[in-house]
Amino acid sequence: MQLIERAKGILLKPKETWADIEAETASTAGLFTGYLMLLAAIPAVCGFIGMSLIGFSGFGVTVRVPLLAGLANMVVSYVLSLVGVFVLALIVDALAPTFGGMKSQIQALKLVVYASTAALLGGVFSLLPSLSMLGLLAALYSIYLIYTGLPVLMKNPPEKSLVYTVVILVAGIVMAVVIGAVGSLFMPHGAMMGAWAVACR
Repeated sequence: MQLIERAKGILLKPKETWADIEAETASTAGLFTGYLMLLAAIPAVCGFIGMSLIGFSGFGVTVRVPLLAGLANMVVSYVLSLVGVFVLALIVDALAPTFGGMKSQIQALKLVVYASTAALLGGVFSLLPSLSMLGLLAALYSIYLIYTGLPVLMKNPPEKSLVYTVVILVAGIVMAVVIGAVGSLFMPHGAMMGAWAVACR
């Protein structure tokens, strides 16, 4: 499987691609090393470049996060994104019987890994902090990918996919808040204030 071809397939032909994914034999290690770990680097690296090298501009002032703080944030956000995908897959698997689906950790992991393609590729907008909000549009498409993939991989009745997706979304938002809070622990509180101070000199 070529990463680029799979990414194109899931983005442009999700329904057909989900059927291919459902039939594939996969492993947790293979999904992470062959796909997720590569794509997850995009928002982490682009975020570092945007925050620490390009910076935020406004009112004639450019603000940059100090390099060490930016590097720490990049590494932490990368690791936490991988953890987040794994935990969300566990949630998807645990919820399957509630919505008439079949439990399968590997199928749930396939679903979350490949559905995250749009959101992770949308991380490229972090290169320009002023455009980073566009990444939210990509994340919305990832939600749609989950919706289309649930009845194929988790075998739930299609009519229950919408509610199943909403519950997953709520769990994902809660998890994102927790991950954001954990990540902020590794971002020195004085980093942004220091950046403002340097920029305003």
